[in-house]
Amino acid sequence: MKILKFGGKSLANGEGLQKVIQTIAQKYFNNEPIAVVVSARGNATDELVILLKKAQANINFQADFEQFKKYQLEGLRENIFVEEFSVLQKLLEGVSLLGDYSEKIKDQVIAYGEILSAKYVAYVLNENSIKAQFTDSRQLIKTDTNFGNAQPIEAISKQNVLEYFVKNSDKVNIVTGFIGSTLHNETTTLGRNGSNYTASLLANYLNAEEFQNYTHVDGIFTANPDLVADAKKIERLSFNEANELANFGAQILHAKTIIPLVEKNIPLRILNTFNPENEGTLITAEQTNEGIKSLSVLTNVSLINLEGRGLLGKTGVDARIFRVMAENDISVSIISQGSSERGIGLVVSSDKASKALVGLEKEFETDFYTKDVNKISVNDNIAVISIIGQDLTNFHKPYTALIRNKITPILLNNTVTGRNISLVISQDEFKRALNVIHGEIFGVAKKINIAIFGHGTVGGTLISQILESAKNIEKRKGIKLNVFAIANSKKVLLNKFGISENWKATLEDKGQDYKVDDIIAYAKEHHLENLIAIDNTASATFIENYISLAENSFDLISSNKVANTVSFDFYKTLRKVLKENQKEYLYETNVGAGLPLIDTIKLLHLSGENITKIKGVFSGTLSYLFNNFSIEDKKFSEVLKEAIDKGFTEPDPREDLNGNDVGRKLLILARELDLQNEFEEIQIQNLIPEPLREGTATDFLKRLSELDGIYQNIKDAQGPNEVLRYIGELSGDLQQDKGKLEVKLISVPANSALGSLKGSDSIFEIYTESYGEQPIVIQGAGAGASVTARGVFGDILRLSEKKL
Repeated sequence: MKILKFGGKSLANGEGLQKVIQTIAQKYFNNEPIAVVVSARGNATDELVILLKKAQANINFQADFEQFKKYQLEGLRENIFVEEFSVLQKLLEGVSLLGDYSEKIKDQVIAYGEILSAKYVAYVLNENSIKAQFTDSRQLIKTDTNFGNAQPIEAISKQNVLEYFVKNSDKVNIVTGFIGSTLHNETTTLGRNGSNYTASLLANYLNAEEFQNYTHVDGIFTANPDLVADAKKIERLSFNEANELANFGAQILHAKTIIPLVEKNIPLRILNTFNPENEGTLITAEQTNEGIKSLSVLTNVSLINLEGRGLLGKTGVDARIFRVMAENDISVSIISQGSSERGIGLVVSSDKASKALVGLEKEFETDFYTKDVNKISVNDNIAVISIIGQDLTNFHKPYTALIRNKITPILLNNTVTGRNISLVISQDEFKRALNVIHGEIFGVAKKINIAIFGHGTVGGTLISQILESAKNIEKRKGIKLNVFAIANSKKVLLNKFGISENWKATLEDKGQDYKVDDIIAYAKEHHLENLIAIDNTASATFIENYISLAENSFDLISSNKVANTVSFDFYKTLRKVLKENQKEYLYETNVGAGLPLIDTIKLLHLSGENITKIKGVFSGTLSYLFNNFSIEDKKFSEVLKEAIDKGFTEPDPREDLNGNDVGRKLLILARELDLQNEFEEIQIQNLIPEPLREGTATDFLKRLSELDGIYQNIKDAQGPNEVLRYIGELSGDLQQDKGKLEVKLISVPANSALGSLKGSDSIFEIYTESYGEQPIVIQGAGAGASVTARGVFGDILRLSEKKL
């Protein structure tokens, strides 16, 4: 015989109930011996509790009761519950008159959830030519008088079950789960997970072949699929592993459900009513491969903290605490304390926390007077995440992932076996914490959630590069890049599952007005982990959001140079916030586009290398301009027009020619060496003559020929085999607070490193004490949307790999 148990969601009106009837019918007509245990249908138990509370408060409950009856009768041709509804009505009226109810009355009322469910299923099965019989487990399962959480009297219960099933073996018995009765036939309930417990008891007593537990999910998962979208089904578990999961709050299981099955070595299979083709999770005595199995969550718990300097070295504190717990019938799920006993944390059910607090305050009343105990407090805003199968050898990985995502556990606990670790987390953070830990432990790919601000030339190219490369990166690197936000100055497109290739049209049609705080709130609401914000704007105001983003768990990447070139005070403040929040800020493309310049300088500086000078051609635009003007027999204005036509310049070329962009890049490098220079201290040679600095860009473009004479004279004044280069140079005593920063047009030998530059390439010479007069030279494409976007992409991958 197989014991089938169906949960409340499976038995709800509609598809679920139909699937249950189909499942039973299929087994019946295949001549499989079965018995069926049912929970209350839908939300019946909760609805009955609400009716009780309304009656207790003398609130009119009749409308709710009529709605309850209507749901329970849906699909039936006749009212088969006349007697049950009548008894329920009288019980509720009695509670209303008294203004209170006992646990005994509560058990009588909520038992009707299962009674109505079993009668309903039996009736519908008989209507479908299946010989079924309503079986009231109160006649079978005899218990003690602990109403609300009764314990079966095994010998009597077993005898009752065996005798009943021998007499009724020709029928499909539909048994009420969750309920039993005392030896005086008073209704009791079996506590949390009681219907599963009923089914496992029947399986034990009847030596069942298998216990099949039908739920609304495909089995047991590595985490609750409702909380973790990437949760994976576990195919097989051992009883020991299942028991650990049950002990640490797995909702499908309960420790008392497992024990009767272990005694008789009866397999338990968790199945999905709504997906009958799935084979579910099989739990047997056979040990599976070792390793982390699942994450379980306990909510509705509270943390009780007992603190006292005077407890140092005092013995017997634990005994006093647990005596209070025992006297108040309070179970402690987690206890954590230092060897000094100066602080002790206890996790208890929230509905018992007040009773525990009162009991402890009374027990330690004298210790308050002697100042041995300073404080006993309750924190209700917590949840517990347990990593089943986790030992301390590699616990640093999920723990580091939590800290990196700015989630700090309140309390840690390791079991005696060393195979399970529990973390007490703030209730506000537990869903995100669960996703972070799950991604770290079970993720085939590490998910990186990206918000991109600015989708112009560089930003748009970057998005395309990410979409084109995402699958390959996930396959090769185990990194899943998920762009969940794309924003311009006015609108944002948000999708926690990631944007699609038609993002541009979607942003145009469905983009929402936003503030950066809205994106932060969206990430929190959807528990997104491993967050990166990318600034591809040129905005001087957007950088004000960097601090808020870093404080809310975002690492930063920027192709925008502004944040690194505004006041040194902001520069220091941002670094301080980044350090405090353990966030990274990468900006390799700020100087040299995709060239590995900033990283190289950082490494040299951190290693203690004394950098004595940096100089180079920082602008791809001006590189193209002077590389070609120096060697071609063309007017300066002609070469400049070529640069404009090729898209190398800004719409107003004066933004390139004034030298400010080179100055900003030079300042960024200076600050990498811990120099405290301000932008105003840079000596910049403006390439635009005074008369052409004012007016519109259109006016300037009409007067380009006025530049020809000036630059032809400079070119003619050079020595033999010299060429013009517009460079940035950092020099002086770079071990002091400030260096000398110059941006200028110079002549260099044509055969030198600077002189041999071609096209729009950039070149940087880094002089150090160790290398002497032989500089480190970094040269390559220093401009262009594709190159810059690829450099930002490189920063994304660098950051992502640090999170592995």
